[in-house]
Amino acid sequence: MQEKSIGFIPINKPIVGEEEKRAVEQVLESGYLTDASYSGGKWVREFEEKLKRLLQVRHVLAVNSGTSALFTSLSALGVKEGDEVILPSFTFVSTANVIIALHAKPVFVDIKEDYNVDPAKIKKAVSRKTKAIIPVHLYGYPADLDEIQEIARSHSAAVVEDAAESIGAAYRGRQTGSTSEFGCFSLYATKVITSGEGGAIATNDDELAEKVRLIRNHGMVHGYDTRLLGYNHRMPELLAAIASVQMEKLERFMRARNKNAQYLTERVAGLRGVKFTQNSPDKSHCFYLYTLHLEKGREQVLTSLNERGIGAAVYFKTPVHRTPLYEELGYSKTDLPRTDEASKHVVSLPVHPALTETDLERVAKEFEREVSRLF
Repeated sequence: MQEKSIGFIPINKPIVGEEEKRAVEQVLESGYLTDASYSGGKWVREFEEKLKRLLQVRHVLAVNSGTSALFTSLSALGVKEGDEVILPSFTFVSTANVIIALHAKPVFVDIKEDYNVDPAKIKKAVSRKTKAIIPVHLYGYPADLDEIQEIARSHSAAVVEDAAESIGAAYRGRQTGSTSEFGCFSLYATKVITSGEGGAIATNDDELAEKVRLIRNHGMVHGYDTRLLGYNHRMPELLAAIASVQMEKLERFMRARNKNAQYLTERVAGLRGVKFTQNSPDKSHCFYLYTLHLEKGREQVLTSLNERGIGAAVYFKTPVHRTPLYEELGYSKTDLPRTDEASKHVVSLPVHPALTETDLERVAKEFEREVSRLF
């Protein structure tokens, strides 16, 4: 077995350089490592302005994680006990956990062949109790926002986009996270851009933006004047400095991810039992993850690739409704056939910007070899 520490190609990795180091040093030298003011510190405001320009929205509010972005957004909408929030189960568990944390009820619905939530299933699940709908732009590929937003409008529900994986992706020419009540982003270490931990909330609604500013900072405006229930969801200046520099590199990162994904798509095109399904012409993928559907032998291929130093991975082997917690809460009997099927057949291959041409060739060659053994 090949040792993972020797020539191992990870599924994703943070890409930071001298610019990030200098920015962090400036924060350390300033003595202001964080800022508890209503508007945030210098670096927080700078990062927010850069993301606001990208998204073309009225407001961007930095927070300390993608989970905090979701929680704060739902809190600002007034989600509470007795409310329902519709979402896919084929996502990271935080999308559902924030609903439970607010004492509301997650309503899981099934996905389409592209792994994103199915608007037809949302339409069947929506009710007078529906407070919000959370489409997840899975792997960096946009969900069907126009249909979802129309369903939400017709039932007086809000749309909170889980854009944790999709910064830079676009739906019909509009950036994900920019056209709903809220767009929630993650800057976790392996995301398209990173600050180690971190997140951001985008909105065009002035009143909702005001609520977010309060909720992320203990409900305070001037300090010790709490006006509503809030928390410490602030982004520290140290993280904001990294995030601000990373924003300058986003376009370059996107070009590399798209180029690498295109190369792999061409290489796997003739393989039996392999499908790439996230390829609609009206959607621009950011390729946080490059994900394929294998007709059979997924675990065999995954194990063999990992043993040969390729960091292939599966997102997600266990849908949220089948995790121990949600089984205990009674969700395991939810009928989500496409979700269950996808969890058994998807595999993601590395396409991050740090890959060399030699790395890409190795990923493609090893994948081709393992798949060819199955058919």
